[in-house]
Amino acid sequence: MKRDFLSLDDLSAAEVSALLARAKILKAERAAGRRHPVLAGKSLAMVFEKASTRTRVSFEVGMFELGGHAVCLDREGSQIGRGEPIADTARVLGRYCHGIVVRTFAHSRAEDLARAAPVPVINGLTDRCHPCQVLADLMTVNEVFGDLSGLRFAWIGDGNNMAVSWICAAGLLGLDLILACPPGYRPPADAIAAARATGRGRIEVTGDPARAAAGAHVLSTDVWASMGQEDEATARAAAFAGFAVTSELFARADPSAVVLHCLPAHRGEEITAEVLDSDRAVVWQQAENRLHVHKALLELLLG
Repeated sequence: MKRDFLSLDDLSAAEVSALLARAKILKAERAAGRRHPVLAGKSLAMVFEKASTRTRVSFEVGMFELGGHAVCLDREGSQIGRGEPIADTARVLGRYCHGIVVRTFAHSRAEDLARAAPVPVINGLTDRCHPCQVLADLMTVNEVFGDLSGLRFAWIGDGNNMAVSWICAAGLLGLDLILACPPGYRPPADAIAAARATGRGRIEVTGDPARAAAGAHVLSTDVWASMGQEDEATARAAAFAGFAVTSELFARADPSAVVLHCLPAHRGEEITAEVLDSDRAVVWQQAENRLHVHKALLELLLG
């Protein structure tokens, strides 16, 4: 029976741990020049209705290194842009390919695609959540600290798809998570309620970035205006004043703390260049780890 990965809670805590462990092995084997073509003869369709750098390249390279092949479709280069229903596209792609990655706007669109597709569907990003990115983030934190337990995670900025995926991770893995978001930009209440209902972890939402940063081991942030929100950029910049990850804010964190950013970053807005380019920012390691967790995920779902 096929399995989709639309949200982090489509995996169990044990599966997340196993996937991160496998990604670590794949990373080491790649560095040693060893590859395992476990997906030889298999193809991955990538439906990108939102622009991409890291998601596209990491999945495409990942499929190649696993012995498979990836085909990328954007709106302008496919019938999707001319109004073909996403379910029809899913039915066709499922007859050609062994899996589908979708990067789109409304989460319901990814759900519609998954319902119609006869093959596994992976959420490469929706407006609701970004689970692949948080898997890479968790891998990076694990590499830096050796474990996820005993750490305090802080999210600074918009209660967006990344915040929702961190909330999901907190409920699934029992993380201590605090999110600092301005009024009107807090994470969806249902996401917080669902994570708290697991009885694991601790989730707090505050309007005070200094409170969130205090004693944190991991500070994460993202752009204030995501793709599709460009017309809100001026209003958002005003609302998020004081929520930038600066050296002064970072100084409140634990002495061992690191900074994450899913990229691309707007230096001087949500994060200063001084912080982003410091040795405490592990964003390039974080970006690289997209490749390794995607390979582990492809093995799990397509292998």
